[in-house]
Amino acid sequence: MNKKPTKRQKAVAALFDNAKSYSLKDAIAILKKAPKLKFDETVEVAAKLSIDPKQSQSASVRGTVALPHGTGKTVKVVVFCKGEEEKKARAAGADFVGAEDLIAKVQGGWADFDVAIATPEMMKDMAKLGKILGPRGLMPSPKSGTVTMDTAKAVKDVKAGKIEFKMDKQAGIHAPLGKISFAEDALYANAVSLIDAIMSSNPGGLKGQHVKNLFLSTTMGPGIRLDLAEFRK
Repeated sequence: MNKKPTKRQKAVAALFDNAKSYSLKDAIAILKKAPKLKFDETVEVAAKLSIDPKQSQSASVRGTVALPHGTGKTVKVVVFCKGEEEKKARAAGADFVGAEDLIAKVQGGWADFDVAIATPEMMKDMAKLGKILGPRGLMPSPKSGTVTMDTAKAVKDVKAGKIEFKMDKQAGIHAPLGKISFAEDALYANAVSLIDAIMSSNPGGLKGQHVKNLFLSTTMGPGIRLDLAEFRK
């Protein structure tokens, strides 16, 4: 049995045409006109890729991008390191810092953080957390810059708005770019940075553009189709 659309859903649906594609600026303007909820919704980009997730090269469809205006979210960062790096990580603003003690804590079920960073020397011990952090997308990786000797820079980058995106098992990418309370110019700048990074993430060996379509939405709102031509170089 289909539920009747709510008053808000009807109001949002009246703002745009599902069958049309919109420029990024128009899509943002539409989202800003939608009736507000009691919480500050996250604005997200969703990309559908023309890639078979089972292909070996699909694992490389991932990347990082620094959002010029941040995500609007307070990011909790944990750093797995030893010695001098512990002091540097704490000074840079890491929320949790440690080595074997933190590994044991995570093994015990604790995961109250958004990003995990580790020094290369810790990765051998971190292997035991693969089954815990891997499925949650929290395992440190050299490709995302979260396995590094410069933990202070990594912490500062993440706190300033650096995010990671990667393809899921349905050949899609979903990534946040800010809050609906952001000014339209700030949302636009963040969206351009994120979309350009996604469009440039085409793995080697694939011909043509790997992004089939793009949508912009809020946490509780429908997706507005974006005009791909705006982002094709």
